[in-house]
Amino acid sequence: MGRPIQSSRIPNLRESIKEAAWRQISVSGASSLSLRSIARELHISAPAIYNYFHDRDALVTALVVDAYLSFGDSQHAAKEKFPGEGELVRRFTETGIAYREWALQYPHRYLLIFGTPVPGYVPPMDEVLPAMMRSMGALAGVVADLLRAGMLRAQGFPLLDPAVCPGFFPSGTPPGPEEQLVYSVAMLIWSRVHGLVSLEVTGKLPPFGPDGDALYRYELEAMLREFVVMD
Repeated sequence: MGRPIQSSRIPNLRESIKEAAWRQISVSGASSLSLRSIARELHISAPAIYNYFHDRDALVTALVVDAYLSFGDSQHAAKEKFPGEGELVRRFTETGIAYREWALQYPHRYLLIFGTPVPGYVPPMDEVLPAMMRSMGALAGVVADLLRAGMLRAQGFPLLDPAVCPGFFPSGTPPGPEEQLVYSVAMLIWSRVHGLVSLEVTGKLPPFGPDGDALYRYELEAMLREFVVMD
């Protein structure tokens, strides 16, 4: 191997390090992530990486935040495709479809944030939680829109306990009954699509229909019938 090149010769080295980390994860999984192997791939010295990420966990945190931001961007973009008051059902469906599409397009990012934890890694929630809650905010926004329109069917729905879920509610204060209901319903909807998508991403779900998405769309329609009052 030749001598390491000067890190200053790599434009935006921080992003190059993260891109190399994603390549390494795609080949051998997040548990094998190594700063030294990334340095070898980029032909830079290990201390050059430590200028940006002082250890492996700092790099993992940056990847987790980036993954949540990318996921959140896709969710908000899907939600905003149908902004009209008469488009709430399309808004719900499009946001659900975008969840699966993002996961299938970026399976390693999906598994890093929703799959098997990286051994020994404890996420610093003060860094991760804002990006995490932004991604949940799109679905919660759809549910809130349905509630405001009088279209949310959630009679007797069990509510999240704010005392057990500190920091979960974006207001940062004890939630009112409407906010508590919105995030409780959103959490159940998320858990249902998450189950199907996780099985599909990990290859444990046989394809349904010619393009594999028939079961997922059936579940979205089932949730519409369960939670949404439609004429």
